[in-house]
Amino acid sequence: MENYTFNSYMLQIEGLNVEEASMYPVFFLLLSVYLFIMIANVGIVALIILDKSLHQPMYLLFCNLPFNDILGNSVMLPRVLMDILQPPAERLISYYECVVQAFCSHLFGTTSHTVLMIMAFDRYVAICNPLHYSAIMTNRMVVKLTVSAWGSALVLIGILLGLTIRLNRCRTFIANTYCDNASLFKLSCESVVVNNIYGLTFTVVLLTASIGSIIVTYTRITVVCLTSKSKSLNSKALKTCSTHLFVYMIMFVFGKMNIALHRFPEYSEYRKLCLILFHIVPGSLNPIIYGVQSREMKRFLSKLFYSRKVLSS
Repeated sequence: MENYTFNSYMLQIEGLNVEEASMYPVFFLLLSVYLFIMIANVGIVALIILDKSLHQPMYLLFCNLPFNDILGNSVMLPRVLMDILQPPAERLISYYECVVQAFCSHLFGTTSHTVLMIMAFDRYVAICNPLHYSAIMTNRMVVKLTVSAWGSALVLIGILLGLTIRLNRCRTFIANTYCDNASLFKLSCESVVVNNIYGLTFTVVLLTASIGSIIVTYTRITVVCLTSKSKSLNSKALKTCSTHLFVYMIMFVFGKMNIALHRFPEYSEYRKLCLILFHIVPGSLNPIIYGVQSREMKRFLSKLFYSRKVLSS
């Protein structure tokens, strides 16, 4: 008969299964990626705050992405790095810390969708209705869109985790790299039918809204570009929308692979890899993609480096 420990407040987390010979290379690789994500995303936010020419709706809405990347990776990567250096038996985490980690992880994933949705709306207004852009995309509208993106994610994730923490726990082992909702409710010996129903409904609603808004906005943008004779408009639309879609597709693929692989325990190592890539790939690419393609950001950086060069000479 299997022994159970009910409602234990200390859990054991599996973490990454790394061979001893690869432990330090993997650790320093992930540490380098984490430092790059932090420096690049904090730098982008600071750049937008410091340069008044970047105080435009597009950049103010974009600020949500680096902030979300900082949040998601700060909660996940330090814990993964710490566990790599510890023996499997010593990889312990408190239940409350696990719940917070799961909440922030799911908030990161959900907000990635909602922020890209409001950014798509901004591009739709800018390209399809340019004469009324300044009247529609006011500071008040930017605040409303930002609050709706984060507020809807907070409510959805709050309900998701609320349904999980109500369950009694009879297990203490998290078979994952870090805590998420599915790993938490698998600790319970009670029925998790309600959790599965809400989780499925939540995923379907989020994906339907996300994919639907992306399809509608970019279809309208494509129609406008095809009927327009303005080469500058078409070039600008292609540049901004292609990068937006590229980031969306990366996030979508890794996120859905993670959800699918949760159903197949034999592929747990692939799921762990997808979980890490889901956090670090968008977080690494967002500042590069959006920073490099922005003339205003490149202009500000060139001014900054030029002034430093003058001062040092």
